[in-house]
Amino acid sequence: MANNTIDSKPSTPTLDRVDNPSSLRQLKINDLPGLSDEIRQFLLHSLNETGGHLGSSLGAIDITIALHYVFNTPHDRIVWDVGHQAYAHKILTERKDQFPTLRQTDGLCPFPHRNESKYDTFGVGHSSTSISAALGMALAARQQGIDRHCIAVIGDGAMTAGLAFEAINHAGGENANMIIILNDNCMSISENVGGLSNRLANIVTSDWYQQLRQTGKKVLHTLPKIPDIMQKAESQVKGLLTPSALFEQLGCNYAGPIDGHNIEALCQALQYAKKQKGVQLLHVLTKKGCGYEKAEDDPIKYHGVSKNYLNNKPKAEPVKNATKKQPTYSNIFGQWIIEAAEQDENVIAITPAMREGSDLVEFEKRFPERYFDVGIAEQHALTLAAGMATDGLKPVVAIYSTFLQRAYDQLIHDCALQNLPVLLAIDRAGVVGGDGATHNGVFDVSYLRAIPNVTIMAPKDEQELRQMLSDGLAMEGVCAVRYPRGCGPGVAPQKITQTNGSPKAEVIVKGHKIAILAFGSMVQPSLEVGKQLNATVVNMRYIKPLDISCLKTIFSEHEYIITVEEHAIMGGCGSAVNECMQELRISKPIYNIGIPDLFIEHGTPSELLDQINLNRDGILKQIQSWLDSTPLTCHSDETMAI
Repeated sequence: MANNTIDSKPSTPTLDRVDNPSSLRQLKINDLPGLSDEIRQFLLHSLNETGGHLGSSLGAIDITIALHYVFNTPHDRIVWDVGHQAYAHKILTERKDQFPTLRQTDGLCPFPHRNESKYDTFGVGHSSTSISAALGMALAARQQGIDRHCIAVIGDGAMTAGLAFEAINHAGGENANMIIILNDNCMSISENVGGLSNRLANIVTSDWYQQLRQTGKKVLHTLPKIPDIMQKAESQVKGLLTPSALFEQLGCNYAGPIDGHNIEALCQALQYAKKQKGVQLLHVLTKKGCGYEKAEDDPIKYHGVSKNYLNNKPKAEPVKNATKKQPTYSNIFGQWIIEAAEQDENVIAITPAMREGSDLVEFEKRFPERYFDVGIAEQHALTLAAGMATDGLKPVVAIYSTFLQRAYDQLIHDCALQNLPVLLAIDRAGVVGGDGATHNGVFDVSYLRAIPNVTIMAPKDEQELRQMLSDGLAMEGVCAVRYPRGCGPGVAPQKITQTNGSPKAEVIVKGHKIAILAFGSMVQPSLEVGKQLNATVVNMRYIKPLDISCLKTIFSEHEYIITVEEHAIMGGCGSAVNECMQELRISKPIYNIGIPDLFIEHGTPSELLDQINLNRDGILKQIQSWLDSTPLTCHSDETMAI
């Protein structure tokens, strides 16, 4: 067990000899458990300095060592599912010295990234992609006549997603030569959910299974050695005792369960799998947070940690009249949905494995029969909500912007096309920080705006979030309320007494010549910019539909129009205003400020917003530069010829 306090840099003599997988393979197998302990200490110390995903990576250290020891990487392909598992992989693949830069601006990526290392065979951020990607690589090797092993390492609840089963089904049909490592730690971020997870856990952890498995082997081997009878008998008994039946029916050769913290056993199993043809599935049992007592005892809390989170520090005496911690937007949502459920028994909460992140922990305790965690299955979450809505329930889907992308078809066909009342509480809208490009929520407006029967709102503060959620719950059709990660400007939220029936923008400040139309999180910095430019500043509130009446007035009274949003410029909020202006046949200089046509990588949110000029100073600089280069082309009462 690692110590609970991580203070000084640990001694890592074996790890110091390992610069890459080639040098790892020079070690004796007896050296590997010691290497595992050193990597664990290295990780604990390093993440205490940087923060990051702790529990999953601790649990996957032994698997990682065994994989790189047995296989000839990077010629052989290892595809990681859920990049939370891959920190030990980064350490062993020439990035140990860079590890102090993990998740920092211009530092190591938080997940495997093809541009970062030749050992990162496939970019990861969302889950359940590894089997599909590894199968693609295996088929490419077959097509090109290359002798190569392709291994998918799937875990942290990723087997709850349909994509994983689609890939297994295809792999079995192709009889492709590949290996699937099912890293079964009984967890995703929260506890795993669903029938498969329960089936695996109930069988492999029972005492009778372990005893019966050994007894069964002995009995089978005392039977007459008639090959067909032996094979059928073993297959039938194995199907009764292990989770193999499902996987083998799909065309996989199942082996396991295997102790995922016994490196020698892992290496033996991998060596055996290397020699086999077809799809080999190794069911490996691991413990999330293995080797760090706090993380083992509370794997949810230690799934991801911030800087200095690992150190035990004495609790300070409570200070009288201390300032209460400011609630995040997620907290505001969590409070609101409890109150909504208290007032209406038809309110239902649905989350695709984001209970903690979406702040639904208390809701689950209060209303367990009205809380549904569907696992990492965003598509199912949307269609489940649609089904509930058809029969009078009021489903609220709490989902991150980046994960909603995975359910686009269901959003269109099952929810919007049928004009069903489904409320989407879209968290992490905008730049999110350390998780990087895969997790930034900067495309939802573009893809939502194109869908009929969808309303989109963005609050400027905590109170507006509550109001918009209440308004959305009362609407017909799909309503999406997008809000950023973290805290708002600090407006104390009050209970909502009535809902608003129509989209209304809010003119916060009246100025001259210049109008800044700001959306959601960009209202606050736009107000600061507006003061310096003597500009009118409008909190647009609604993205779809826009407040046309307000816009007509703004267009007629101002010479320059500027839109500001924390979203991709292409197809975003500014594009909606451009389209409105065109539809009204109005010709005015208009400038859209937002996220340019690129993927924003990892770093702190403030640093990233600085980089793309989406903070106060950057917005002001962009506007001034545009004004300097933009002649006044028409008067406020001019219109385009029809």
